[in-house]
Amino acid sequence: MTAISQIVVCDDEPDVRDMVAEYLERHGYAVTTADAGPALRQIVESQPVDVVILDIRMPGEDGLSLARYLREHSEVAIIMLTGSAEIIDRVVGLEIGADDYIGKPVDLRELLARVKAVLRRTTGRDRVAENALGPQSAQFGHCRLDLEQRKLFDADGLDIAITPMEFRLLKVFAENRGRILNRDQLLELAHDRGWDPFDRSIDIRISRLRKKIETDPTKPEVIKTIRGVGYLYA
Repeated sequence: MTAISQIVVCDDEPDVRDMVAEYLERHGYAVTTADAGPALRQIVESQPVDVVILDIRMPGEDGLSLARYLREHSEVAIIMLTGSAEIIDRVVGLEIGADDYIGKPVDLRELLARVKAVLRRTTGRDRVAENALGPQSAQFGHCRLDLEQRKLFDADGLDIAITPMEFRLLKVFAENRGRILNRDQLLELAHDRGWDPFDRSIDIRISRLRKKIETDPTKPEVIKTIRGVGYLYA
């Protein structure tokens, strides 16, 4: 690592903020803390940030609202802190564009592993994969994915809004054209987190992508469903 990664820990509990910050600093990261939305916004608007560790349940503006703001204004990686029973919050967080989540109480070793994983995914690994791909664009029906700009354009060249996770999914399909990919492979290649056999977020994301790239999302021709197996970018 040639540069020190910048991490922000946003949590309204001082003990959690200090514990996480101290642990990550001991492992070589530069850490800034925020107790709520206003402090977090000020930090990300005033300095480069690589990862935001963000609590969902906070008074005032909650973590989901802040994650939506971050995703609309930056490419920063987002790791959500959630209560162990808050499955719906995890799904919503991923749909908004969070990169990963970890349950409370926080296991610091697991959190460190997830920080390393999102940094690998959002820095070196993506650059290596893009360089190896050769052509820096891929056609998805009437849409074009620009791998260099990380953007999706329609037939008229207009920008179609996509989340970082949607970009990574399209990129995985572009790199595996003609190959059937199951949910396990998609989660591994696009999201870099342990696979949960009950995790249907991939299906939800592909459904949303189809609304953007398919002529008729109810009869997909670009990303096809192979019943009982997975998905195929034809």
